Amino acid sequence: MSGDSPDYRAVFWDIGGVVLDPDSVREAHEAFVERLVEEYVPERSPEDAAGNGPASPRSQAHEDAIATWRAAVGSYFREREGTEFRSARTGYDRAVAEIVGEQVPEDEWLPLFEAATTETLRPEPGAVEAIERLADGDRHVGVVSDVDTEEGLRILETFGVRDRFDSITTSEMVGRTKPDRRMFETALREADVAASEALMIGDRYDHDVAGAKEVGLATVAYGAEDGPAVDYRVDDLREILEVVGVRDSLD
Repeated sequence: MSGDSPDYRAVFWDIGGVVLDPDSVREAHEAFVERLVEEYVPERSPEDAAGNGPASPRSQAHEDAIATWRAAVGSYFREREGTEFRSARTGYDRAVAEIVGEQVPEDEWLPLFEAATTETLRPEPGAVEAIERLADGDRHVGVVSDVDTEEGLRILETFGVRDRFDSITTSEMVGRTKPDRRMFETALREADVAASEALMIGDRYDHDVAGAKEVGLATVAYGAEDGPAVDYRVDDLREILEVVGVRDSLD
């Protein structure tokens, strides 16, 4: 990454897997499901624990509920056709109902979800520092993410970087998910830059990297597999600063 850097006027970030540590998402969902079970699922007696022993019915209920959550949410997203947007919150609502055995009002389960995720979610190493350094310059710093808009904003707020972004483009806003070119074209219009002046950072080759490259953006792979659409590869997100020419970026 030495030598002269191209003059990128805009840098776009994916959220999940780039700004947001995906392992922490799994942990946050498990924490939420455990709280949901404790709130809504009656504890079984040892006699009803199906051989799990008198000390473990609650932990078994947690494990069963987590399995139900994963299956229900996964099934919901597999029903999506092509790049159509499907709200994660709707999928979560369906999974909650399956765990509890009946519909639970959103205003009851959502606070539990938000509390668990706020406490558990964490950013990818170096993400916050790199975002803040970029935002201190004159480049447009944006988001292009498949998240629900409100959820994406809340994640960025939790990490203290929401106000560091000049634009936020979500699948809920566009009605499509990456790699649909409309995601990237919308972000470019928001930034008022040409595709050749923009850089996309993503962790999924087909969705983030190849999708952006098809529209004409330069690409940074962070955890994404190799392929011809990759222009740069970084293992530390602070290396983005070197890509765009912000000097003295790493200790």
